[in-house]
Amino acid sequence: MKELKIKDNALIHKKHFQEVANVTEKIVDKTLEQLEKEGVFIFPELIKDSEDISKEQVILQSINQCYRSSNVMGFLGFGNERLVIESRFSNGETDYFFQYLLECVLHLPNVVELNTDANQNHRTLNMLLFFFPNFLKKAMRKGLFKTYIQKKYNDENIRGTIDIPRHVKNNTPFIGNIAYNQREFSYDNDLMQLVRHTIEFIKKKPYGNNVLRKTKDEVATVVEATKSYKYFDRRKVLEKNLKKPIRHAYYREYRALQRLCIMILQHEKYQMGSGMNQIYGMLFDGAWIWEEYVHLLIGSDFYHPMNKGGKGAQRLFEGNIGLIYPDFISRNVDNRIIADAKYKPYENIRSSDYQQMLSYMFRFDAKKGVNLYPHNRETENVTGLRLNSGTTYENNVSPREDIIVYKCGLEIPCDCNDYNEFKVQIKKNEEQFITKVSNILNGK
Repeated sequence: MKELKIKDNALIHKKHFQEVANVTEKIVDKTLEQLEKEGVFIFPELIKDSEDISKEQVILQSINQCYRSSNVMGFLGFGNERLVIESRFSNGETDYFFQYLLECVLHLPNVVELNTDANQNHRTLNMLLFFFPNFLKKAMRKGLFKTYIQKKYNDENIRGTIDIPRHVKNNTPFIGNIAYNQREFSYDNDLMQLVRHTIEFIKKKPYGNNVLRKTKDEVATVVEATKSYKYFDRRKVLEKNLKKPIRHAYYREYRALQRLCIMILQHEKYQMGSGMNQIYGMLFDGAWIWEEYVHLLIGSDFYHPMNKGGKGAQRLFEGNIGLIYPDFISRNVDNRIIADAKYKPYENIRSSDYQQMLSYMFRFDAKKGVNLYPHNRETENVTGLRLNSGTTYENNVSPREDIIVYKCGLEIPCDCNDYNEFKVQIKKNEEQFITKVSNILNGK
């Protein structure tokens, strides 16, 4: 397996991509929407509702003699080549920061250092497997997926369309039975069979039972609903689901589950040599996962509107006009503060970010705003920017004392020997970060 690791939001010379020329050719200048249609798994699925990332975004853009990566992390594979996109805030051979975000936000265990199946190909499969319980839970909140299926019968109680060729084959000489087909509304359909095959596949892994433990009720429900399950039908079930993806908007969670199951069951096929002409992989919205991580740290003091889930929507104007989703709105009505999670370095928080922050502050009568960002410097103090009043024309520009926009960073540990050491260090840094945010909230 040939592998190249790059950072997100980076400009890299094209010569560095020679070892993975085939996978690069497959993804360069293609949008997220195009890659998604070709088999790449995008997380979260609802990227169309995001202000930070869109289906039109290009993952790897060709600019003269360089390629520019975008605001996503993850991996892309084609044949025996793999392109890994790591967080720009991590140093060293292993991206512990990205792994830590996945563990905190998506409750994934440390798939980077799993002792079983130690090679990189199996680490990729491990990541897919540990996503399965979350997707199964989300999908089954809407109940079991039910749809019409064609069932074949051969008895004397005709309830459908007679299947003449099958009747002649099975009922000659005639003994009273009639072969017929009937459309029935059933839980035991192609999609639920796909989920069942995925469950059985995971069970056979050494850690499979641990993966499925937190969804044991959902697993039991799926097993009960798929009584016609047969191990040797796996290939047929896969082909049917590939031909008929779930398209109804109401079942978008099942669509995401369907795509994940297909990736899990097809993964070994990719590694054994078949399916070599298809791109595959998983990509994660860096801005979204950073925002959700920050919410875990400061959520007790802030409301958290979520644009991807359509929750907590706010409006700028009367008449339901001007949809906005501030990242965080403090719960303290008397001393309202707006916080914005920025997955970018200190120096990249610029004019448009300030303008967005000030518009939110004006809308919610907040005197303070704070941009929350990651950094990998040893020391970085909180910076407060006071809003100017006056104009240069009248030569009376001066900073106001009542409106301040802060920059507050969380230090990401570097040069850690292993993942456990990284976790110990970042826990200490999180405490310092929470203290800095609390001081801003309390006016210290």
